[in-house]
Amino acid sequence: MKYPLSLLFVFVFSIFTCFAHDSHYERTNERTWTLSGGAEKINGTFLAWQDNVVLIEESSGAIIRVPQEKLSPEDYAVAQQYIKRISALNHTVKNTGQTEHPTDHHHNKTAYWLLLLTIVSVLFIVAAKFISSKRGWALLLLCAGGLLAGFTPQLKHALLTITDPLFVDSAFTPFKPEVNTRWDSTYFYVESKGIPNTHSMMTGITKWQQQVPIPQCYIDTNAWSIPLNPVIAANPVPVSPSHFIRGAIALAVNGVPIFNPYTNTGVDAFLDGQLDNWGGHSGRADDYHYHTAPLHLYNHVNVTQPIAFGLDGFAVYGDFEPDGSSMQPLDTNHGHFGGNGVYHYHGTPVAPYMIGNMVGVVTEDSTLQIIPQSRARPVRPSLTPLTGATITGFHPNISTNGYTLIYTLNGQTDSIVYYWTQNGQYTYDFYLQGNGIPTTQQYNGFAPCSVPTSVTDYSTYNNRVTIYPTPARDVINIDYQAGVLSDKQTQLRVMDVHGKIIYEKHGAVNSIPVSSWPAGVYYIDILIGGKHSVQKAVVNHF
Repeated sequence: MKYPLSLLFVFVFSIFTCFAHDSHYERTNERTWTLSGGAEKINGTFLAWQDNVVLIEESSGAIIRVPQEKLSPEDYAVAQQYIKRISALNHTVKNTGQTEHPTDHHHNKTAYWLLLLTIVSVLFIVAAKFISSKRGWALLLLCAGGLLAGFTPQLKHALLTITDPLFVDSAFTPFKPEVNTRWDSTYFYVESKGIPNTHSMMTGITKWQQQVPIPQCYIDTNAWSIPLNPVIAANPVPVSPSHFIRGAIALAVNGVPIFNPYTNTGVDAFLDGQLDNWGGHSGRADDYHYHTAPLHLYNHVNVTQPIAFGLDGFAVYGDFEPDGSSMQPLDTNHGHFGGNGVYHYHGTPVAPYMIGNMVGVVTEDSTLQIIPQSRARPVRPSLTPLTGATITGFHPNISTNGYTLIYTLNGQTDSIVYYWTQNGQYTYDFYLQGNGIPTTQQYNGFAPCSVPTSVTDYSTYNNRVTIYPTPARDVINIDYQAGVLSDKQTQLRVMDVHGKIIYEKHGAVNSIPVSSWPAGVYYIDILIGGKHSVQKAVVNHF
């Protein structure tokens, strides 16, 4: 029995050591927070942040939600210090561009070597029974060789491909509040209107499809979904005229989707003259998107930051590696593994521009697009190419929503002025051949939406919603005072101290099972008819 017992001891010890984690939670000192303008002050303690909203706990226990931009400059700086300090304690985010959780990366490295040690130990224990014979040595060498040649790389890669959502979030931060971010254990979600805020659009197109950009509603359940734990595909799927010819293959960090370089007719959109000076154009739904790598975004972000993320979960960089060194040679997928063992792509000015083959595992539906996929909504029928037209100007309208597009055709300058109302009526005025009287077309489409950059400033229902017990061991109960719900739509989210959503449910929730949650501090955000109740809860399994 001594060999099985020894084997069990080594295995249990290794597994325990591999997956043991430390937890960190930092309390901050109470202070007086001044809102911009100085007219309102809040006495409380910084607790956490989520979606650019600072959570402050008052001495009474109430939690106040304050958008960062409403803090005074001094308090905004203090909040940033707290955010950086807590981030350093919990994540130690390195500026290496990896899409991995550095803390988990450390633990996974340890797990990798300890598991390897465990397997080697098991081999020696088993072989020890036969070690005096040639059969024993042959068994040991055969198993060890197979382990090193086959199992080791797959195990190492499986353990190291872990995405840190805070790293992904940092890539989108320079373009907030035009984009909004959130995440759960599976996906990193990005909400946007698909309209860039750092450059114009459409100018420079010489082969125009007569489509013009309108804001889309990539929000809520239609948000972009980036896998947080990408998996290397056994056979990467080529980004070609035969695959991914509908929808996006990546998302730029300014919230603009990136499509296959090839259009649905199989031509290179850039070489065919269909793209503007920034590598984009409007699709059949009047949805703006890029077809090449948006390298111009490096005018607004650090060269060591990603400019996009593939919908397979891997990051896209430009001329530099995540550590700031020059770009290394690229493989046929148009990327390579970084020094940290995590794969990433690179954008270049020439084909395939960004992604040659989709390295990560993705699902392609019957229409040859990656799913999950955000959906663009048209408000008018798609048009046909206007042969010979060149777009020479594009700018927002001064007095209304919408834009003005200017183009030349047969030596004549024409234009389209288009705009929309809050209830979703879209008007297109065509000024043709110098005629000052437009031809007008109107359509009833979807109502314009807003990117949810923040929530209601203050917790409204805290005195009418009771959360108990706290500390909780197995279940957190929720009681609502009479009249609170009153047939209003409700939604519940539970966030950890980093703003990560760990539990989400629609409708009135009366209990939350917490027996499987790690002990610690959580924030329960209940949305009732557009008003938020945010309360702190503590889970302690005693």
